[in-house]
Amino acid sequence: MKKFVIEDDFWSLFPGARIGIIVCHGIDNFIKDEDQYKNMISKSEKEALKYLENVEFSSNEVIKVWREAFQKFKTKKGARSSIEALLKRVDKGTHIGTINPLVDIYNSISLTYALPCGGEDMDKFAGDIRLTKAVGDESFITLGTDESALPYEGEIVYKDNEGAICRCFNWRESVRTMLTENTRNAFLCIELVDERRVKDFENALKDLAKIVQDNLGGTCKISILDINNKEVLID
Repeated sequence: MKKFVIEDDFWSLFPGARIGIIVCHGIDNFIKDEDQYKNMISKSEKEALKYLENVEFSSNEVIKVWREAFQKFKTKKGARSSIEALLKRVDKGTHIGTINPLVDIYNSISLTYALPCGGEDMDKFAGDIRLTKAVGDESFITLGTDESALPYEGEIVYKDNEGAICRCFNWRESVRTMLTENTRNAFLCIELVDERRVKDFENALKDLAKIVQDNLGGTCKISILDINNKEVLID
């Protein structure tokens, strides 16, 4: 049985964090109606504007909180949270394109709630998944490259027995475990470091699970991990 485990070196940096996961089994991720997902993302882009009321982009609270989080561990120069990357495009008026249903759905939830969302193909995992500090020798190949870019020692990563799955907390995901149209079993996550937004976080998880199940079928199970609940079975 595979587990998702958040190790103590993560909690030493983020004792108040919450990591929400949704384990999806038996989904159909094939693209059937691209316009449906274009419209979904377009609507969420408009909703996301409410988080960008400050003219200075970096002064908006949903950006500040993640920049402060990234200062707590070793990161690649210029690495930003996934939610900052999405909101930066919205701020510039650049539309976010469709990729596949699961990615489009979690991107729309990410924008709607201004929280980082991610996802991986669970069938590609090698052993347990851990959120932890990197040793620095974990293999990692990101989209668009064929070279391994090892994480820094002390960098916060998701990893399994074969290497890193996501670098710099939620900056870049690995090609090895990325979601595709062929994905049938998925591991989705939403990350919270701002304890004032617990309700938004919980609502985002519920909405993400419901939209996936309503559109892609299968089953979805939500779990929330915190410093008092550090691991969960994901099989």
